[in-house]
Amino acid sequence: RVTSATVMKTFCGRANPATGALDWVEESEEYDYHQEIARSCYADMLHDHDRNEKYYQGIRAAVSRVKARGEKVIVLDIGTGTGLLSMMAVTAGADYCYAVEVFKPMADAAFRIVKKNGFSDKIKIINKHSTEVTVGIDGDMETRANVLVTELFDTELIGEGALPSYEHAHLNLVQAGCEAVPHRATVYAQLVESEQLWSWAQLQPMEVDGRKLLPPPAVSHCAGAHSVCDIQLSQVPPHRFTPLGPLCTMFSVDFSKPVSSAPQSHSSSFPAQSSGRAQVVLSWWDIDMDPSGSIVCSMAPSWTYPDPQSAPWRDHWMQSVYFLPVERRVAEGEELSLTVSHDDYSLWYSLQPDSEAPPCRPCCVCQAHLVWTRTRFGELNDRQRTQSYVRALRSVIKPDSVCLGVSDGSLLPIFAHMLGAKKVFSLENSGMLKQVIEQVLNANSMRGVQILGIRPDQLSSTDLAGEQISVLIGEPYFSTSLLPWHSLYFWYCRTALVRLLAPNATILPCSATLCMVAVEFQDLWRIRAPCGTCEGFDVGPMDEMVQQSLDFRESHEAEPQPLWEYPCRALTQPRAVMTFDFLQCVPEQPIRCQGSLPFTRRGRCHGVALWMEYQLNDDIKVSMGLTRPVSEEGACEWSLHRKQGVYFFRSPWESSGDGRASVSYSFTFEPSIGDIKMDFTVASQP
Repeated sequence: RVTSATVMKTFCGRANPATGALDWVEESEEYDYHQEIARSCYADMLHDHDRNEKYYQGIRAAVSRVKARGEKVIVLDIGTGTGLLSMMAVTAGADYCYAVEVFKPMADAAFRIVKKNGFSDKIKIINKHSTEVTVGIDGDMETRANVLVTELFDTELIGEGALPSYEHAHLNLVQAGCEAVPHRATVYAQLVESEQLWSWAQLQPMEVDGRKLLPPPAVSHCAGAHSVCDIQLSQVPPHRFTPLGPLCTMFSVDFSKPVSSAPQSHSSSFPAQSSGRAQVVLSWWDIDMDPSGSIVCSMAPSWTYPDPQSAPWRDHWMQSVYFLPVERRVAEGEELSLTVSHDDYSLWYSLQPDSEAPPCRPCCVCQAHLVWTRTRFGELNDRQRTQSYVRALRSVIKPDSVCLGVSDGSLLPIFAHMLGAKKVFSLENSGMLKQVIEQVLNANSMRGVQILGIRPDQLSSTDLAGEQISVLIGEPYFSTSLLPWHSLYFWYCRTALVRLLAPNATILPCSATLCMVAVEFQDLWRIRAPCGTCEGFDVGPMDEMVQQSLDFRESHEAEPQPLWEYPCRALTQPRAVMTFDFLQCVPEQPIRCQGSLPFTRRGRCHGVALWMEYQLNDDIKVSMGLTRPVSEEGACEWSLHRKQGVYFFRSPWESSGDGRASVSYSFTFEPSIGDIKMDFTVASQP
């Protein structure tokens, strides 16, 4: 989404599922404000008791150390958010706090929260970026602080600009020898081999009807995109990877001393624990809240804990996956040197001798890593999925078939050619995607697929050399799709192409089905749940602000979530609620359906999960949601490649599982906008 503000309105670039294009729509001036708050992680952070408790302990200890020196305690809290850490500091005995928050709505909320809790005389909210804060008689701060409290971290530790902010604070805002909470951060990394994770980085060779399809050399040799892959690593079980070395301590940053944001590199040497392919680095960090390291807040995944159930859950800080520029075979006992490099905002890893200079930040030169997301790489590399499409294509392609592929960056047209179709065309509206697919064709010396860089509504009989399309194929996948049903753009493409289709043309997939199930989330509910009181402080104004923004629009819509990362239990049976017949054109009138789904399991229902399933032919169906039947206990296994839709209820519902309560649903597919409006209510039968 791109925005540009006018005096009274905001123009937002939003994907249009009916056209597959980016439409500019006019929103009220409050739209950006509400969306920013509604999609924030503030509630998740406030529900993170482990984080809050460790910060409180560290703040108490820091305040005590300063008081023991006979000094007044002046605190600088950068990125104060709700003002929680400042209120902790005052409660711990701080004389005064300067709480800096650049996001104005959040600064306003912090002001109200501080006032509600009776700390207005001890806490000053400064609505600026910390690098703009001034010190002096007429400045934002009367004097430099001797305690620095911050929460400037992301999953990668430094991705939110922590290093430049600390660097500036030490130079301009705090005293030499100040106490810092956290005191220190340490980054850890482990070199592993993982077929699942590596499939997100490189296109793998695949087999189609006994023939090999090879990735282009330019893609295989490309270092890929440098951006971190942040995931809930706890949901990648240890059997999905093989450690090739120990967990290494890569580097630490002491926040109580001057910090540099200049590029640096750090290495850790070790003998390989086993033979294998060095491909991936798993990484996380922890923070010591005090100099002794006795108060530690760790981001380690749950499988590193003796009792995985005791691991704290958080979504604002997860774990990082980094992909080496190229995979390398290593032998057990071989001496290895893992190097991490960073600039002021990002990290990258390499495996090389200590004598070599660290590599520059990875940069994609093949274009594939710029147009295919990591999950898209994983989807293209999924052998079982590939075989489903190949079997479906094999059942419909004949020697005289004229095929047209409609999906972004899809290999299906290449499969059709390999299966013997007479002619194959593929529409790629993106010039970069067109070039990537052409690289695949050239790498395999294929000349039988013609890539057309135009939209379906622009296609003419001349473009097809006078041929009629006998097989229209799609995954469907479109890079503009955010929610599962946005891929119904394929239906609009099919409708736009009707004049070019042969009589009795095959449409693959022939239909799509929207499915739903009511669920209890293990942890994801925290991102929407009000907090009320946090560590003894009333943060009600924050809850009210978030709810108002949700009610502006978000609470009436589903949001995309990769549910394989967020365990949940099904409290109802899954149900197919709407079917879209691709053998027919998109209707002019809305499609509506309604019904109810009884609760069959005991639990707390937080909302509904939604996904699409595609019927490729009479026998083969592919699911973008549940990948196997729900277990007796309600355990769900979700696709690793696509996000599902989640509609959160405003309040959770306690289900007894006896079938007397149910979720009533109403869906309306609006052909004019290509979107689905939905509504849910939960009620018990008398």
